[in-house]
Amino acid sequence: MKHIIPTAEPFFFPGSRTGILMVHGFTGTPKEMRLMGEYLHREHNFSVLGVRLSGHATKPEDMIRSSYTDWLASVEDGFAMLSGATDSIILMGHSMGGVLSLTSAASLPVIGVVAMSTPYKLPDDPRLRHIGWISKITTYMPKTNDAPDASWFDKQAFKDHISYPQNPVHAIGELNKLIDEMHLALPQIKVPVLLIHSHDDDYVIKDSMPRIHADLTTSDKSMVWIEESGHVITRDAQRMTVFKTAADFAKRISA
Repeated sequence: MKHIIPTAEPFFFPGSRTGILMVHGFTGTPKEMRLMGEYLHREHNFSVLGVRLSGHATKPEDMIRSSYTDWLASVEDGFAMLSGATDSIILMGHSMGGVLSLTSAASLPVIGVVAMSTPYKLPDDPRLRHIGWISKITTYMPKTNDAPDASWFDKQAFKDHISYPQNPVHAIGELNKLIDEMHLALPQIKVPVLLIHSHDDDYVIKDSMPRIHADLTTSDKSMVWIEESGHVITRDAQRMTVFKTAADFAKRISA
């Protein structure tokens, strides 16, 4: 049994017959979704399951051994588990969790998707074309040249945030493949989709949300911009705006 970082464990809050499956981001943990999950359960009685993606919330070496298909399988496993306690399920994902949620929505019988801080593509970098062989000689790459909390508006919230400190190079290649899968999935999604993104998110390319929105063919799609939060909008300063916006969406499509 792999040792999960304390406070980063998966979570389940049983409630109504409408379930919400929460999916964290790249190098992150279920903890980044937990406050939102607690709110959705406490205030609206949704049944909420926060999954742990393969290779995450343990040690970085485990992520190196994971592939994007393993991450998709983690979402599918969570869907199967939550299906046993609910009649309908909404996917809610942050960052890579948004990519996974949108990709999965093309094949899983969900009733809607909330994708937050979701990248449309990785930043342009010539190294991406050679990421396979680069990963054989370089194990990790830094996430940023800035201080770890530089992009956070709520510095106190950052203090107990948990994620791997660097990006495993092999996993960057897998994320790139997963984003390609999302591009194929977007026109196939038939259920309502809510996209939420911060104008102050400097971690993903700035036009990610409009480009995802443009590729969606579902008739029920919407975009919400927020301010004064960095990339991790589920924990940063405007998190309650995110929680309430997602809850209103979930209540509308599950009514």
